[in-house]
Amino acid sequence: MPPDLADCHPLVSSESLFSPPSVPSLQQPYPSLSLKNSRGSKSMNFTRKKIIPVLVLVLSSLSILRLVRIALTTSSTSSLLAIALPPKLQRPIFGFSINQSRASANEVAISEKEFKLLSNLIAKKAPCNLLVFGLESQYLNLSAINDGGKNVFLEDDPYKLSTFKISSNHTRIYKVDYKHPAEKAYKLLKHARQNKACAPNSGLKNLSKCQLALTDLPREVYEVKWDVVVVDGPIGDAPQAPGRMATIYSAAIIAREGNTTDVVIHDIDRMIEKWYSWEFLCDENLISSRGKLWIFRIRNEINSTRFCPDKGIMIQ
Repeated sequence: MPPDLADCHPLVSSESLFSPPSVPSLQQPYPSLSLKNSRGSKSMNFTRKKIIPVLVLVLSSLSILRLVRIALTTSSTSSLLAIALPPKLQRPIFGFSINQSRASANEVAISEKEFKLLSNLIAKKAPCNLLVFGLESQYLNLSAINDGGKNVFLEDDPYKLSTFKISSNHTRIYKVDYKHPAEKAYKLLKHARQNKACAPNSGLKNLSKCQLALTDLPREVYEVKWDVVVVDGPIGDAPQAPGRMATIYSAAIIAREGNTTDVVIHDIDRMIEKWYSWEFLCDENLISSRGKLWIFRIRNEINSTRFCPDKGIMIQ
């Protein structure tokens, strides 16, 4: 759930801004005047009545100017924060180009520290076989780091597919479809526990009875032994949006078919990502974490009938 926002308290109360300022009483006692000075007294009273509205107008104007100054200061601070964010990629890099005709609603997918951890992992293994569920602008740099290796991206968002263009012999982007919304996460987890067809030794392509298995991925995904699998898709940010249940499960199956595979899960602050990581990747395999990024190291366990030996964490 999004964090609760602290109540905003105005710097200046509305009453103090728009109510007439306190003005020292002008109704001071004066010495009695003779009748012949009555005309001058009336003139003085009339002058006081004219001064009071003028004072109110001046003080109100000053209050309004103060509000404008506060608003300008806030706007200036927001602009500085925006400038501090990582800049948008403005030109094609490493064989990729980005269509700038539309602005991405989620420009920065992962933080700088998270990306540094991920890029260091790829750099140590490069050239390697890299499989990524999801496609974000930062991930273009992963292909550059893994120059000479195999890079495959799987994405379901038509906008992203039309935005990112490639011209690299070592990188492929495939369109995929996900059928399970995030709201079915718990039901699918129970299904996987109770169905032997979802066991890790059943393989992935032939798991027609396991609802979590992604059986219609490009052939290349099943044929290659992947060194690194990154799960940052589908979006999974709402109950009706496609969830990451099937991608995390399938990543766990794929990892067990390789020699030693590192599986990277993003957004582990969300319940589904955390549940399914514990269930299929196992907390004892967690080797590194930073921010909302977890890295699991999975060794070849293709003949295993269980994902995790003795789980200390059980989701009931």
